[in-house]
Amino acid sequence: MSNIKDLTVAQLKRAIELREEIESLQEQLDSIGGTRLGRPPAAAKPAKKRKRRMSAAGRASIAAAARARWAKFRGGAKAAKPAKAVKKKKRFNAAARAKLSAAAKARWAKAKAAGKSAL
Repeated sequence: MSNIKDLTVAQLKRAIELREEIESLQEQLDSIGGTRLGRPPAAAKPAKKRKRRMSAAGRASIAAAARARWAKFRGGAKAAKPAKAVKKKKRFNAAARAKLSAAAKARWAKAKAAGKSAL
């Protein structure tokens, strides 16, 4: 199609006449049929799809089924291992911490005396 800027005045007038004729014919169709044929009513908009929510019971049943599948895959009761005991975190006693702190302070004092800002 050509651009509207490229149309002559005569062509624009003809386009207006055709548009008016179409509207007149559409009004005649409306009076016969009661609604515009081939067009949806202006107020009829498609309804938005609502998100489907899953109930807690549904989620629980799906989770239980998944656990059962994994248990079967792993070999049933054999696969259920007892929980490992959590190892107690090793900590230095106060004397060891003081010794390490003194060594670090000595290293930093030596580095600063040499004019360094990093070890």
